[in-house]
Amino acid sequence: MAAQTTEKRSQAASPSPYAHEPYVPDATELREFTWGAVLAGVILGIVFGASSLYLVLKIGMTVSASIPVAVLSITLFRVLAKVFRLRPATILENNIVQTTGSAGESIAFGLGVTIPALLLLGHDMTIVRVMTVGCLGGLLGILMMIPLRRAFIVQQHGKLRYPEGTACAEVLIVGEEGGATARTVFVGFGLAFIYKFCMDVLHLWKYKLDVALSTASGRGLRGGVLGGEVAPELLGVGYIIGPRIASIMVSGGVLAYLVIAPMIVMFGDGLQQPLAPATEKLISEMSVDELRDEYILFIGAGAVATGGIISMFQALPLIFHSIRGAMADLAAIREKGKGERAKLPRTERDMPLWVVVVGSLALIVALAALPQLGLGLGLTGFVGGTLIVLFGFLFVTVSSRLTGEIGSSSNPISGMTVATLLLTCLVFVMMGNTDKPATLTALTIAAVVCIAASNGGTTSQDLKTGYLVGGTPWLQQVAILIGALTSALVIGLTLQLLNDSGTVYTRKAEYVPNVRIAAKDLQRLDQMEKPGGAYADEDDNTYHVLLAAEGEYPGVPAGKYLVNDQGLIVYMVDPAINGRLKERDDGTTVTNKLQAPKTRLMAVIIDGILNGKLPWELVILGALISIVLELAGVSSLPFAVGVYLPLQTSVPIFIGGMVRYAADKLGGSTDADSDSSPAVLLSSGYIAGGSIAGVLIGFLAFKQEWLNKLNLSYVDPANPEAEPILPAWWSDSPWPAAACFAGLVFTLFLTGVGVLFRGALAAKRSGGK
Repeated sequence: MAAQTTEKRSQAASPSPYAHEPYVPDATELREFTWGAVLAGVILGIVFGASSLYLVLKIGMTVSASIPVAVLSITLFRVLAKVFRLRPATILENNIVQTTGSAGESIAFGLGVTIPALLLLGHDMTIVRVMTVGCLGGLLGILMMIPLRRAFIVQQHGKLRYPEGTACAEVLIVGEEGGATARTVFVGFGLAFIYKFCMDVLHLWKYKLDVALSTASGRGLRGGVLGGEVAPELLGVGYIIGPRIASIMVSGGVLAYLVIAPMIVMFGDGLQQPLAPATEKLISEMSVDELRDEYILFIGAGAVATGGIISMFQALPLIFHSIRGAMADLAAIREKGKGERAKLPRTERDMPLWVVVVGSLALIVALAALPQLGLGLGLTGFVGGTLIVLFGFLFVTVSSRLTGEIGSSSNPISGMTVATLLLTCLVFVMMGNTDKPATLTALTIAAVVCIAASNGGTTSQDLKTGYLVGGTPWLQQVAILIGALTSALVIGLTLQLLNDSGTVYTRKAEYVPNVRIAAKDLQRLDQMEKPGGAYADEDDNTYHVLLAAEGEYPGVPAGKYLVNDQGLIVYMVDPAINGRLKERDDGTTVTNKLQAPKTRLMAVIIDGILNGKLPWELVILGALISIVLELAGVSSLPFAVGVYLPLQTSVPIFIGGMVRYAADKLGGSTDADSDSSPAVLLSSGYIAGGSIAGVLIGFLAFKQEWLNKLNLSYVDPANPEAEPILPAWWSDSPWPAAACFAGLVFTLFLTGVGVLFRGALAAKRSGGK
């Protein structure tokens, strides 16, 4: 019996270009789409969606959520069955849970990459706008992928391997046969959550370590800083993406912050006026962060854009082949399957094509009709809707095929988004539509296509898992539609919350323009707002909200401002996402700023093409860096992300990659084990625990008055009234932070070599207890 079970496992989880036998045969009837499974998937999808959003805003990337969701689902239902003496969940119910829960991660990526660019283009990131784009883009991507299932999942079985989907099927089958791996995820989650709470809330040790490479007198490498954040979620990301990508990524940071920044300081130190694009400070007066904001960001943006475009061109032969093959397969399937849906086996029944077509058209009409999205029902709306259909189906097809070839982690969604944005902006320029509303329309189109392509790839992985374990396709498709809808609603709220938590209101003259807004312009400002942050209690006045694009109002930089009834600007409102201010007016530090590397790139492209306001010299320099790397045979996209991000963010990712390299060498792990190994599951727990803690901490910072009422004001590290919990010699020293982070590293390493969680490793390798 055991031998038969193992043989069945291998047939189900191992791709074959010939016959396919799912783990659960077509004739077998098991409970599958139950509301308990859907509810569990919704909850887990929201949790991992929120953590993925935090991650994409921090470092510009996410990791697949399907495997940790599947592991947690197996454990959750097993515990409920034992405690409440309920029936155990079937493998098909667990498959519905992971399908429903996987949508949150892809929607979080699409929203986090695109929507915050509104803040840089003179628009407000309203909750209705965020939720609408997330919901409609997520649903559209799923619907557009459904007709491709038979072409890619069934007919290309054995050729398109879908690594994450296959690994997830393996986890589900192991769980069905008694494998015990979820404890690893829970341990990682708990360690990371407690660690992050102690570091960022109780402030028991520093959140980053920095070492200046020059003395106060200027000797050494001026402008160079070496250090790293001691963040558990970044360590987990590094382990999952592996040593090669992690090394390439940190190399970009080394070039930017140990080569380019010191060169800028050396050559610009003697200048007596600001060097463009800087307009206020001399280079000799700038900190490393200011050098990054004024110069390196544009170099990084050029490098990221070029890396994404190059990855698209490299995939063009595969893209054309995928589209041609998909169209041919769909035509053949339609002819063969007319009137035969009822005769299809359970494991081959998709959602009806008419539902897909009508649903897609309804979503496009909704996108055009909603005034918050900038399309409208006129010519611009028609062109925008056409571009969404064209680019949406193109890149959903590409994403679905590429995830089968190279996996979700390597899928160049950013490149597809950049290509969509470039072509959309060029179309608008040819139409003569380059005003401020056009920037909103262009970003909406790119955001919907980005989310659709990202969700299309995720849906492909889920349907591959279902194909291997014997799930019913149309039930999976309904489940992921539900997951996308619920996740998008909560992720929209989370995005707004994270931005509000780190928003700074300032009255400082260096940030508040001494400009009077004309009466006719003031009358058009119909949105009103009270100041928040440190001024919430002392200023009860209501002000007009001015959302300024670059150059829209003379003497007013792009951003959000509060204007009094006389037309004078009183406050500058600096957002948490891509904001500039690291200090409040009372001198306290703002620790919850989010860099969102790919978001600024979207704003740079739109503003540069539509308005011609782009420091092309720096952008072209970044583009040439990517080209040189490609000529040298090095993948330019991760390197470019490293150029854009602070070096302190790339260093813990690099450490995670090196831990994996050492663990694989000493532990003898193979590629077949890597995607669902105990160390990868522990890393997933690190990511989820650290990211969820970051989201909750952001909420605490936003609602500080609640803590003050509970006499817990000490949990805010930026509170000037706060009393330190531990002596300064401990909390200000770098050694406690280094020691605690080393504990996380050592735990991950011991798990990777098989010293810890041996039971999970043995269960995975044997397939049972």
